[in-house]
Amino acid sequence: MECVVLAGGMGTRLRSVVRDLPKCMAPVAGRPFLAWLLDDLLENGFDHIILSLGHLHEAVEEWVAQQPFCEKVTCTVESEPLGTGGGVKLALVKAHEDEVFVLNGDTFFGVDFASMLAFHRGCGAAATLALKPMRNFDRYGEVVCDASCRIVSFREKQPCASGLINGGVYLLGRNALDAMQPKFSIEKDYFEPMAADGGSTQGFLAGFRSEGYFIDIGIPADYERAQRDFASGAWRPYRYDALLLDRDGVINVLRPGDYVKDWKEFEFCEGATEALRLLSPLFRRIVIVTNQRGVGRGLMTMSDLELIHARMLSAIRDAGGRIDRIYCCTATDAADPRRKPNPGMAAEVIADYPDVDLSRSLMVGDSASDLEFARRAGVPAVILEEPETLLTFAEDLTHHA
Repeated sequence: MECVVLAGGMGTRLRSVVRDLPKCMAPVAGRPFLAWLLDDLLENGFDHIILSLGHLHEAVEEWVAQQPFCEKVTCTVESEPLGTGGGVKLALVKAHEDEVFVLNGDTFFGVDFASMLAFHRGCGAAATLALKPMRNFDRYGEVVCDASCRIVSFREKQPCASGLINGGVYLLGRNALDAMQPKFSIEKDYFEPMAADGGSTQGFLAGFRSEGYFIDIGIPADYERAQRDFASGAWRPYRYDALLLDRDGVINVLRPGDYVKDWKEFEFCEGATEALRLLSPLFRRIVIVTNQRGVGRGLMTMSDLELIHARMLSAIRDAGGRIDRIYCCTATDAADPRRKPNPGMAAEVIADYPDVDLSRSLMVGDSASDLEFARRAGVPAVILEEPETLLTFAEDLTHHA
């Protein structure tokens, strides 16, 4: 397979965190972002990668020349900004195959490229876009498809509860842009007219839905999220989106009629840290959702709880597992929307991780309240009969992965 990577972006919105580098070379978890992208492409069987460069292209060319895969990479350089379409058109001159993927160099989308290629050929589209399902977004425009996966329109950016976005991965013919002017936007001047035309003159535009990990490092907040995700491995393909865990009775031993008020009272359930080590490769996100009414009742302070959690997380990391975030409700009022079984904490998970689909996730708890929380949130649930069964659950899930 062959692809073009648009790697000439200036990274204007990242100037506060990245200076004197093209955006694709922004350091992420100790490596240029482009390194993560090219690793994924090479692992997926691409044997020719064309980098479309512009701003500070020398930095990219120098880095590529030092890589062991440099013979698989060709660089093209714009003498002036040509827009996304012009950059692709210039790069396609170096392509050899009839069908070429195109990727944005500041976006990572975990697409099954072989399946996308088979889909593209099977439906007979002139071009195919990889689309990412998202929830509660306003940074991206929505892509609208009909029942046959033809893209019929692109909607402007606006608040959207759920929909498909353009994931920045395209597939088109090597000569598809020959008739276009040297300078143009591939999105505005090529894809949008094709969708509006409905396929009557240029052929139709298809949408390939992918649930893979997605991030665009174009703004500082997502750039910082990329640091965490690539350091922890959250970008890799996972069987499930998220694992939501109750704490007391699942991770640590329950104290009937009492609360874990300090670290001396905290005791891991037998096998819990080993279970989290086994579960980590199976879930993109692992979070704790826990009621901690002891704080609300004044039996302990928030600082006490945070210290317990800090030591718990350290022990889990030392054992090879991970917890990405802890959500806790300290309210004593059962009507509080965040207090389980109310689904408020599940809504916070979605707000923090918009790429998570709760229907592709699991909730593990030990009580009827956890089961009801899962039902209200739309998360499949597993209720442990005994605390030690978290390890049995992890072993079973690993065996069937």
